[in-house]
Amino acid sequence: MHVGRVEVAVEAGGGTTVRPVGGAARPAGDLAEAVREFERDSPRWVWADTRVVYPGLLDAGLRVSRCHDLFLTEGLLLAAEGRSGEPRSAEAAYARLHGLPVPDERGVEVAGAQETLFEPARKDAAAAVSPSDLVREVHEDQRRRIAAHRDPARFGLLVAAESAGALIAAEMSHDGMPWREDAHDALLTDLLGPRPAHGMRPAKLQHLADQVSAAFGHPVNPDSPQQIVKAFKAAGSAVPSTRSHVLKQVDHPAVAPLLAYKELARLFSFHGWVWADQWVKGDRFRPEYVVAGVVSGRWATSGGGALQIPKVMRRAVIADDGWSLVVADAAQLEPRVLAAMADDRGLARAAGEIDLYAALAQAFGGVRESAKIALLSAMYGGTSGDAPKLLSVMRERFPQAYALVEDAAKSGEQGKLVHSWLGRTCPPPSHQWRELITSSQGARAARDRGRFTRNFVVQATAAEWALTMMAVLRGHLPHPAHLVFFQHDEIIAHTPAPLAGEVAAAVHHAAAEATRLLFGPTPVRIPMEIATVTSYADAK
Repeated sequence: MHVGRVEVAVEAGGGTTVRPVGGAARPAGDLAEAVREFERDSPRWVWADTRVVYPGLLDAGLRVSRCHDLFLTEGLLLAAEGRSGEPRSAEAAYARLHGLPVPDERGVEVAGAQETLFEPARKDAAAAVSPSDLVREVHEDQRRRIAAHRDPARFGLLVAAESAGALIAAEMSHDGMPWREDAHDALLTDLLGPRPAHGMRPAKLQHLADQVSAAFGHPVNPDSPQQIVKAFKAAGSAVPSTRSHVLKQVDHPAVAPLLAYKELARLFSFHGWVWADQWVKGDRFRPEYVVAGVVSGRWATSGGGALQIPKVMRRAVIADDGWSLVVADAAQLEPRVLAAMADDRGLARAAGEIDLYAALAQAFGGVRESAKIALLSAMYGGTSGDAPKLLSVMRERFPQAYALVEDAAKSGEQGKLVHSWLGRTCPPPSHQWRELITSSQGARAARDRGRFTRNFVVQATAAEWALTMMAVLRGHLPHPAHLVFFQHDEIIAHTPAPLAGEVAAAVHHAAAEATRLLFGPTPVRIPMEIATVTSYADAK
């Protein structure tokens, strides 16, 4: 018999209960055994939190095709109901469903967390319910709420994509990104000098620190903003901060070594030897991804800083022998998403070309950069320089696209909620904002929120497109190729070199399919720029 969904609950003692939807719950002494049994039918697994359940399956060498993540889905539903910020756990959802005290949100311990998955709720709200019943009831309630959404088909796609993202995030953390430890060490040694003793600066950093002190004529700690500001003031160059763009405006011999120090010190602190000791093992970098860690749906990390890898560090990202890295990023993603959302014929025709800005240049006096400024200003609320003049052209030539972001901005200024294409909802205004809006700072507070909501509708939809593209790609990658990196509009797949062409074709297919799934028939293209390389540094 075909099994469409299987609900999974982890008992307080560490055991597991599985329940094929429509069937009876039964204990599964080992979740891996149940997965092996049911995964033949590619069911949609329903569980409280992918971060808790899935790592153990990956460690057992198992992968599932699909899941419904109650935690992530609850967050989407709460936001859609205007209740952003309320606890999202399955226990909290159950408590709300039954009018019981709602437990606080809490962090998830991935390792060894299964035995405590439902314990806090069972002590508070769910003491009288079994974990399997809790999962079943929360799942049924979420399905009802999804069906009652103003656009259940789109919102259902968002829920599926978000849950697929949870699987991908866990798999990428488990597999790791190829990261050659010897190449990283050689790179650091070249840039900073040999690894220093604990608490000491590397030789090149110390040399720059000495140059800074010499330029001021007395010892100054370049790591202390207070000392730097004080030293510049004593030298007759008052500075409001030690930010690089501020220092570049100062004519003083300390500026050059100080800027060089700041750049290398950041590298030493955030991607130096200590960082590698914690996050790189066996030539694999394994960060902790946070799906929808940003309110727009973009990912974040809770450790490892995978989304902030400096370009120079890409030289350490090297494919295994006989393997390649297929690096792909979506060209001009957000402007193309805006064209598709607005169904603006003129902008959509331009978005059918490889270079959207070049295709629009004629409308802006033949200058590609002017087209770029106009589009970005429309999406981000830019008003400086030539932006106002170029925005007037945008409003005249592409009225539907302009109106879409303008309407979102006006809604934000009025304290209203705005939504992405699939239905992700922005957070409501804060209490502080509501106080400011009635004060002398009200106009500025309104403009600031308008800029946020203006960009939210586009950025959140772009994040949905990227998630959908990855979900499609995950199902089409030839074995044993696998995703190892994702950042906003860029992905990296690690693949045996002979399969690189097949992987590239799968990426193109996934991009086209994601566009179709979100927007239906549209002239808008979202092309993927693809490079097959041995080192990530060679991709751009």
